[in-house]
Amino acid sequence: MSQKVGDRLKAVRSMYGLSQRELARRAGVTNSTISTIEQNRVSPSVDSLAKVLAGIPMSLIDFFTIDLDNGEEIFFKKEELVELSDGTMSMRLVGASRKDRKLRVLHETYPAGGDTGDNLIVQKGEEAGVIIRGKLEVTVGERVKVLGPGDAYYFNAEIPHRFRNVGDGECEVVSAATPPSY
Repeated sequence: MSQKVGDRLKAVRSMYGLSQRELARRAGVTNSTISTIEQNRVSPSVDSLAKVLAGIPMSLIDFFTIDLDNGEEIFFKKEELVELSDGTMSMRLVGASRKDRKLRVLHETYPAGGDTGDNLIVQKGEEAGVIIRGKLEVTVGERVKVLGPGDAYYFNAEIPHRFRNVGDGECEVVSAATPPSY
């Protein structure tokens, strides 16, 4: 068990971006306490471990149950994004292979005049996005606004909505929706 505790502590500390010295300061213990636990030279008592974890902060239950490496991909090259378009625009899904996704992130590219179609979109949850380049007309219910680079939107996706590139060039958007509908 001490092997697992030391290894887990080092992995959790690293995951949170903390140095041994910073964790020791936050937890009110010496740097050598953190070091000896991580080197598996000592097996801390439950109380001592709880004190150290309070510096993260993290409960004992979370410490022992957190999945430090679930094997799922975290980073994706542009070639790995899954294309979902019908040919009129490009919608590339980030993390399509992740199990139990709770978020949909898209890299969208609309050609001049391109849009999401004649039918308004309605889905459960919320949707948000940031325009990277170009001009995007966003219609949400009765409200219509043209957004440019750096502008953003955020709305209840159950309200009928659509998107249309009203600029002369390509429009690029990064959007997110939860829960994911695809």
